Parts: sequence; C-alpha cells; structure tokens
Amino acid sequence: MSTTQGPGDPLTAPVTPRVSNLNIANQLTILRLLLVPVFAVALLWDDGDSTGWRIAAWVVFAVASYTDRIDGQLARSRGLVTSFGKLADPIADKALIGTALIGLSVLGLLPWWVTAIVIVREAGVTLLRFWVIRHGVIPASRGGKLKTVLQGFAIGLYVLPLSGWLGSARAVVMVVAVAVTVVTGIDYVARALTLRRTSERAAMKRARKAARG
Repeated sequence: MSTTQGPGDPLTAPVTPRVSNLNIANQLTILRLLLVPVFAVALLWDDGDSTGWRIAAWVVFAVASYTDRIDGQLARSRGLVTSFGKLADPIADKALIGTALIGLSVLGLLPWWVTAIVIVREAGVTLLRFWVIRHGVIPASRGGKLKTVLQGFAIGLYVLPLSGWLGSARAVVMVVAVAVTVVTGIDYVARALTLRRTSERAAMKRARKAARG
C-alpha cells in the first residue's frame, strides 16, 4: 500500500512559521520605549532653559516618532505582525506623547488642560483596547493616523525653543491636534462598541444563550 500523501493531505500542508516577538519591528517599538526617559531628561534638563538640551530633546523625540512610522511598515511588509506588537506599539506611542505633554506642562510651556484632554483620551483608548481584545483588534483609522501626525508635529514645535511667529503658530497647530484627538477618541468608542456587538465571539455567545433558552 502506498504511503505517499496527496497534495491536500494535512501532512504535506505548508506550515506557517511562528513570528518571533523579538523581530525587527518589535525591537524598534522597544527602542521607542527606551527613548522615552532619555527624552524626558533632555527636555527637563536645567528646567528647560538650555537651548542645547531642548534641541537634543527634539532630536530624541523625532527619532522615537520615526520608529513609530517604520516599525508598522516593517511589520506589515515582512509579515512580522504579532500580538505583542499590537499591544506594545500603541503603549509606546502613548508613553512618548504623554511624557512630552506632561514635561511641557511642568515647564509652563503648555496649558495643563491640553495635557489632561490628550492623556485622558489616550488612556481611555488603551483601556478600550484591552476591553475588546477578546473580540478582535480595532485597526488604526485615517483619523487616528492624522491625530498622531498632528500631535507629534505640535509637540515637536513646543519642544524646540521657538519664538516670534513660530512660537505663536504652534499654539494653533496644538489646538487642531487636540480637536482631532477628541473626535477620533469618540469614533474609537463607537467602533469598540460595534466590535463587541458584532464580533464572532459575541455571535457565539448569543447562540449559546439562545440554545439554553
């Protein structure tokens, strides 16, 4: 009797290799987390009065922000998406943004109400991610991506020791960033509620409930 397996036999089916959590995309995410305290020290050095340290803080912030852009691209293009990355990436983003906002408010460069609104929104979205994690992952929307760009750009302008019209213009950019932050936060709540209501897990739960009753 032949022991040759057919092309559709499970024994000959291709096995998808397990993606390591230590892939290059996740390493960049970890690097971003490690840069957060470095950025904080540079920003707060000499109470923010040192032009050189403020510029250094901006460089660290820019590098950390750039890793946010390329780690996602690498993960998608090379098939390196992992559950760790899906959770660690937004946490790293929020740690960087939150640290920057708090530092700027401590230095008196940014009103605390701006920092409070953004941090409450970001913390709320993080909690929502954990709330719906059993139902699935909510992908980043175009509005969310725009929010990230605007926040990064506005914060970068505040970190730099600017004056004159640039010093005034950054306030306008920050107001726009805060507005987009609030709108996209509301959208995320709506999508999270929809996911919990329409996911496969939710459908199975309804089916079991119906069967019992």
